[in-house]
Amino acid sequence: MAPNPVIQAIIDFTAGALGGTACVLSGQPFDTAKVKMQTFPTMYRGFVHCFVSNYRQVGLRGLYKGTTPALIANISENAVLFLSYGLCQDAVHFLSGIDKGTELSDVQKASAGSLASVFSAMALCPTELVKCRLQAMHEMEASGKIAGGQRSTVWTVVKTVLKANGPLGFYQGLTSTIVREMPGYFCFFGAYELCRSEFAQYMGTEKDGIGILPLMFSGGFGGACLWLVVYPIDCVKSRIQVYSLAGRQEGFMKTFLGVIRTEGFTALYSGLTPTMIRTFPANGALFLAYEFSRKSMMERVGT
Repeated sequence: MAPNPVIQAIIDFTAGALGGTACVLSGQPFDTAKVKMQTFPTMYRGFVHCFVSNYRQVGLRGLYKGTTPALIANISENAVLFLSYGLCQDAVHFLSGIDKGTELSDVQKASAGSLASVFSAMALCPTELVKCRLQAMHEMEASGKIAGGQRSTVWTVVKTVLKANGPLGFYQGLTSTIVREMPGYFCFFGAYELCRSEFAQYMGTEKDGIGILPLMFSGGFGGACLWLVVYPIDCVKSRIQVYSLAGRQEGFMKTFLGVIRTEGFTALYSGLTPTMIRTFPANGALFLAYEFSRKSMMERVGT
């Protein structure tokens, strides 16, 4: 028997929040390296140089810069994403004329995930802006884009945004975020569900019974597909959010074309290596925490 819709929404929201927490704790240093390399590609020769340089300058703590807003960002994003994912699956059932109890195809689930990402982007953009600025603060000072010696805490960044741009300042990069999220999460959920289906068929079991390692691999595969498709868009978003600390930035298309014109297309893939290294443990942990916590809560309410 299906649970009450409100109970179902609470379960999806909570499971998504737990998944987001697991994702951040397992992958934050790689995310920090990604943002630094995206916004200052000429400052580092590669991932190892970026990682070692920052470790020498600010220690391991520096690689976890922005963890607090990253936690808030991922918890809010994934809580809203998986809550919306459940609701958007209901919408796909309705639009397709399929009974609510019928299992959706992998493509239909991917479409529901893409639609859900619009809502999660609204929750993600403000906290991701704070996270990216904290992660790249050292490089902004070193390059002379902002004055040196500034305190870099979550609260000082928040106050700076509010003072310079007001509440709407937290949504700098929103267009880039939505442009990234919609195709990205179509690939993310599509690849995840397809991979689970293949494992289930090979093992002769249901999707929910494939076990921990296949589940984590499926999550990592989904994450890898997402980043390969949307990475240039994410690079533009990071630049808009970080460089806006030094003043108003151009919009998505002008920034995108400006990078290609002055630095070449390959600059849009700066930081891809740590992203791909991060995606399997981080997204594997995300789906492991989501699926198991959701299953446990569903069992507790008697479904």
